[in-house]
Amino acid sequence: MLTVIEGKKAVQFAREIVEQVVKKTSPKSNTTDSIFVEKQGVFVTLHTIPDLDLRGCIGIPLPVMSLREALIESARSATHDPRFPPLEEHELDHIIVEVTILTKPLLLKAKQPREYLSQIEIGRDGLIVEQGFSKGLLLPQVPVEQHWKKEEFLSHTCMKAGLLPDAWFEKHTKIFKFSGQIFTEISPHGEIKEKKLDGSDS
Repeated sequence: MLTVIEGKKAVQFAREIVEQVVKKTSPKSNTTDSIFVEKQGVFVTLHTIPDLDLRGCIGIPLPVMSLREALIESARSATHDPRFPPLEEHELDHIIVEVTILTKPLLLKAKQPREYLSQIEIGRDGLIVEQGFSKGLLLPQVPVEQHWKKEEFLSHTCMKAGLLPDAWFEKHTKIFKFSGQIFTEISPHGEIKEKKLDGSDS
C-alpha cells in the first residue's frame, strides 16, 4: 500500500512521462523514493476532461519490475494505446492522469464456475481471465463505472481476452482477482487524491 504522498508522487511522475513522450523532452524527476524501487504491478489511465472519456489505459499486471520502470513503461504506452490515436500535445491540458497500484493476482479455485461469484467483490477486485494464449484484464474501477454485476464483470473480462462472454464456465479458463489502490488528478496538472470505490452488487 502506498501513502497518499507516495501516490501523489506516482501520479506526478506518470504525468511527467506522458508529457515527455508527447513533447519529446527529457524527464525531470529521478524518483529516488524507496517505494519506486520495489517491484509493483501498475496501470496508467488517461481520461479526457470534462467528460471523463477513456483516452488510454495500459499497464504491467504483475510485479516483475520496479514501480519506477513500470510507471515509465505504462505511461509511455498509454500515450499510444492502440485503441486510440496517439496522444497529441494540445490534449495535455485536457486529460487527467490516474495510477492504479495492483496487488499480486490470486488464482480463484472453484468446483463449479458459479462459485467464483462468492469470491469476487465489486468495488474491491479487478479480474484477469486467461485461457491458453488469450488473456484479458479489467481494473477494479471498471465494473463500478459501468454499473456491472459480478456475472457481467466476468463476461466482459472474458471478452477483453477475446473469448466468448461465457468462457468463464469452461474448465480450462483461469480466473484471477487482484485489488488496486487508485490515485488520480482531479483536474489536469491539479490536485491529486486517492480514489475510493464504493461499488455494490445489487
